[in-house]
Amino acid sequence: QLQLVESGGGLVQTGGSLRLSCAASGFTLDYYAIGWFRQAPGKEREGVSCISNSDGSTYYIDSVKGRFTISRDNAKNTVYLQMNTLQPEDTGVYYCAAKGRRCTENQSTYVFWGQGTQVTVSS
Repeated sequence: QLQLVESGGGLVQTGGSLRLSCAASGFTLDYYAIGWFRQAPGKEREGVSCISNSDGSTYYIDSVKGRFTISRDNAKNTVYLQMNTLQPEDTGVYYCAAKGRRCTENQSTYVFWGQGTQVTVSS
């Protein structure tokens, strides 16, 4: 069975931190670029961050630069999203997804998707 499972979400206060995990089952994450996406209530899903499968290049949307860090642990077949200085605007369901080759903002190119984990930042 091929799947991605997100974990680590929760309720935090403004300025707090969370670390999200994206664990792969049935395939090796090292072969893929892994993206993190989020969807807030009433808004469309947006790309947040991505890490490439080859050189490890990372990408972030402007609103999270300097606060979020994406990383890989290939031994654990897991990708992480460290989220610091969280703001209420970061609230949403966070998804990880996998695609071949390089990162892209085109969500339709991501093959495997997780079920999502809720992140709520209180003001």
